[in-house]
Amino acid sequence: MDALKPQVLVARRAPAAVMDRLSARFGVDYHDGEAPLGTDALRERLQGKAGAYITGTERITAELLAACPDLRVVSTMSVGYNHIDLAACTARGVLVTNTPDVLTETTADFGFALLMATARRMSEGERLLRDGGWKSWSWDFLAGADIYNSTLGILGMGRIGQAIARRGRFGFGMNVVYHNRSRLPAETETELGARYVAKDELLRQADHLVLVLPYSAESHHCVAAAELALMKPTATLINIARGGIVDEDALAAALREQRIAAAGLDVFEGEPRVNPALLTLPNVVLTPHIASATMPTRLAMAGLAADNLIAALTGATPPTPLNPQVLPL
Repeated sequence: MDALKPQVLVARRAPAAVMDRLSARFGVDYHDGEAPLGTDALRERLQGKAGAYITGTERITAELLAACPDLRVVSTMSVGYNHIDLAACTARGVLVTNTPDVLTETTADFGFALLMATARRMSEGERLLRDGGWKSWSWDFLAGADIYNSTLGILGMGRIGQAIARRGRFGFGMNVVYHNRSRLPAETETELGARYVAKDELLRQADHLVLVLPYSAESHHCVAAAELALMKPTATLINIARGGIVDEDALAAALREQRIAAAGLDVFEGEPRVNPALLTLPNVVLTPHIASATMPTRLAMAGLAADNLIAALTGATPPTPLNPQVLPL
């Protein structure tokens, strides 16, 4: 590392083009292993670093910040930032940036694909076929739920939620209902063909419920046993937000007892560990947090995270700050 340049830690493997850009401007300590750094290793390698380029797997806590007094910028290659104590960063004057917008459409595509796979029992059918269980045809063989002309419920109506609403309404003729902390402007509702309802009513009405809300202390387990009890027994639940939003034990029980029909999950509360109760159920589709995983989108996310870090440490305003009140650094 060049001691005369600002020092940064790149905490996860990154594209070569991003590393070239960062190395041209900073002294870079690069962790290119597949496994994330543990808490102690992350703290050690952040010593003397002005910037950190991280993903959603590195936790930035108040304790870590106190032990890393030189840290000025945390750039996360993710939209979600529940792995970062934003209030603690702001209190210490540490700028935090994320990568919104560039993954909206890709994530919405995946969310809708997961919805379709779940509703139409695609994973269950593939497992049956691969295991040699497909012996004959019958009228109700792997019969799932209709998507066209059904009711799409969206909990959380930000950029991704709105993109899913467009796909459901205009691609599949779905009746779209949603609940959000703040109701959308009337013109946006009209554009999306979406109707605002209370959360309990959303749960009761939805044939397919998609969770796209940010994770916070308030949203922790906001879909638990009481909420699942309001859903139709024929309903599906899709989570592409954060694992902690759903009480996975309650969900597993509801799926096992067929109190809801199926679930599609791309995120998990303890990921990469998956609740064992979910692994044994046939009526759940499980994917390893890959909603934004297309090469163009991941490159765009990596590039935006680099843009943010470079701007913040060279006196410019980063494109997507989460706590701009700490600027200028």
